Amino acid sequence: MAQTGLENGAMETGDSRKSEWVRLNVGGTTFLTTRTTLGRDQKSFLYRLVQEAADLNTDKDTDGAFLIDRDPSYFGPVLNFLRHGKLVMNKDLAEEGVLEEAEFYNITDLIKVVKERIVERDAKQNQTFMKNVYRVMQCSGQELTQMVSTIPDGWKFEQLLNIGSHYNYGTEDHAEFLFVVSKECPTLLNGSEESSDRAKVLQLKGTRI
Repeated sequence: MAQTGLENGAMETGDSRKSEWVRLNVGGTTFLTTRTTLGRDQKSFLYRLVQEAADLNTDKDTDGAFLIDRDPSYFGPVLNFLRHGKLVMNKDLAEEGVLEEAEFYNITDLIKVVKERIVERDAKQNQTFMKNVYRVMQCSGQELTQMVSTIPDGWKFEQLLNIGSHYNYGTEDHAEFLFVVSKECPTLLNGSEESSDRAKVLQLKGTRI
């Protein structure tokens, strides 16, 4: 039975739509996308891969998907960038990993975006802020005057607490005090601290509790 022109047109349209879709087998994981998406960057490996007269000698699996021996977890951000032009990453992925893939596929815009993201991340991690560090020291009434006169530079007195005496008949000389001092110290956002030698000396010298 002869096919009508309408039927022929429908088949041609179906074949055209079918050929637009491309399967990629990246490290054992199959991705389904379009030639248009893969062709966003005409200098990229992926653009060359899906051309009709491709100059790349790439094998296919049994389902006809192009075989690419790369990490599939990092291919997702690469493919999504080609789809909508934005870098979207899971928290468990490293920017350096995405950069490695972007350079492998030679996607120029993505390389630029990832490098900028790395610079911003590193700058944020190295940013410092000031916080108060407190030291609590225990001393007797006899040691109190010396304790006050030997506070190192940068530390300031905060509070003096009388915690009583170990002696039932004790005078003020036998009383025990908590001597509280504080100092502003720079702290990195990633959690590490800069502590001065004087802070260490004060901590070792006075803390007994």
